[in-house]
Amino acid sequence: MNVSIIQTTLHWESPSKNREMFDEKISGIEKDVDLIVLPEMFSTGFSMSPENLAESWPGPTVQWMHRVAVSKNVALAGSLIVEDSGKYFNRLVFVHPDGKIEYYDKRHLFRMSGEHKYYDIGNNRMIINYKEFRILPLVCYDLRFPVWSRNRNDYDMILIVANFPEARSYAWNALLPARAIENQCYVVACNRIGKDGNGVNYTGDSQVIDPQGKVITCAKPNENQIISTKISIQEVQDFRKSFPAHLDSDDFSIK
Repeated sequence: MNVSIIQTTLHWESPSKNREMFDEKISGIEKDVDLIVLPEMFSTGFSMSPENLAESWPGPTVQWMHRVAVSKNVALAGSLIVEDSGKYFNRLVFVHPDGKIEYYDKRHLFRMSGEHKYYDIGNNRMIINYKEFRILPLVCYDLRFPVWSRNRNDYDMILIVANFPEARSYAWNALLPARAIENQCYVVACNRIGKDGNGVNYTGDSQVIDPQGKVITCAKPNENQIISTKISIQEVQDFRKSFPAHLDSDDFSIK
């Protein structure tokens, strides 16, 4: 699978400007890409104003994602603020090239910024099947909770979108390979750069990590950049066969 990650600044609380900006960036990506990944809350930035910014499900930004995915024949993923059944969610949306839409609502809400006061918690862990890969979607703060992302031999790649700030970039760069190593999977991680409307700065460090925890490619800090690489399902399968640590994992369940 050919994967491209768009690491970029975001226009604060301006969905139309962000859609226009991503349209331009996506138009410059090579035609043979299979998956394009956008940051967390890519249409607004990490805002605690869902009452003003939430789009009814499915709203203009999801419709935009659908148009791009179908017209470019590519899968497109990123999270945005939605209102669904009277509740607000930080929702990761995955649109397949054929227009099929799947989504995951962020499980772990970042209480240090009050996210848990404004958004509803997601309770469904899900797996997306695409191009022979079984994909576990996560959003930002989810990265800190290994039990939620524990591989039950049901996925091959973690897809994580984030607004992970510079102040905790050490955690971002430590936890990404940890998740890859413990779960014997690829990690595809997209983070934003620049300063948001609350004055929080982000350095990016978007990257792709292989099942052994080695960085395949990484964006330069603080740079608007698109990074692309190819990942192989065969590599995952071969590594698990040669180093079957998953056979010794502990049983558990999440209530």
